[in-house]
Amino acid sequence: MDIGIALPTMCRGYDRAATVDWCRLAEQGPFSSISCGERMTFHNPDMWITMAAAAALTERLRIFINLSVLPAHPTALVAKQVATMDVLSGGRVTLGVGVGGREHDYRSLESSFDRRHVRLDEGVAGLRSLWAGEPPFPEADAVGPACVQPGGPPILAGALGPKAMARAAKWADGVASFSVAGDPAEIAAAAQAARQAWSAADREPPRLVGGCFYLLGEPEPGPRLREFTAEYLAIFGSATRPFAEAMPTFTTDAVNRALDGAEEAGLDEFILVPAGTSLSVLESTIELVNARG
Repeated sequence: MDIGIALPTMCRGYDRAATVDWCRLAEQGPFSSISCGERMTFHNPDMWITMAAAAALTERLRIFINLSVLPAHPTALVAKQVATMDVLSGGRVTLGVGVGGREHDYRSLESSFDRRHVRLDEGVAGLRSLWAGEPPFPEADAVGPACVQPGGPPILAGALGPKAMARAAKWADGVASFSVAGDPAEIAAAAQAARQAWSAADREPPRLVGGCFYLLGEPEPGPRLREFTAEYLAIFGSATRPFAEAMPTFTTDAVNRALDGAEEAGLDEFILVPAGTSLSVLESTIELVNARG
């Protein structure tokens, strides 16, 4: 199983130095990909610009857009952004897409929250059509540039429930799931649900990617991880606070349990999403991954 690393873009204090230093050190490390996610009404930097910087700062790592809330954006714009990033990276992009769970993000983009699952299906079809060179409407030129990867980058679905998984099985190359606390049972259940959905759709087994929050290499990692998780989940209300207070993934043993669970569930890749920006976090993670062999 491959192990990817996310840039700490959701952490307070993320800046240019963190972008440059994390990309350069991650490039030398044992990781398969570098990634970050999208939020609008939050303090994080823009995902697209950050991932473009990562594409320029690295040569080896897969550039994993994890993930774009596709129905909140014009499809042609996302097609052009992804194609440009594929060119900048020399064909290293993987695109994650989903509907997201935050209406505030849609409202801030002046986009409707309605019919978002249907619009996701339509958006993916639109991306592939545009990447194939089809114009967005009959009188138009094609939306370029041409992707380096034939037909465009692989698309993974950020699907959770059975209905979303069944829809994704019709068009996605795989699933990008997430277990906030790195719970092995949750990781295994998501993997099994994806396999069942792809089998029901009479398709080859999907690529399975998971991930979790964690923190290593900083003083008092437990309280820091729990504070980070509470802030990230605050938009969903105070009911998430007890969950944040129980976050376990701040020791090497706990992180290894999450990774072992993902490996036992047959995942192809697992993304570690840090709750701190210091290079000591990344250095400790490299040490852990190297020790796994």
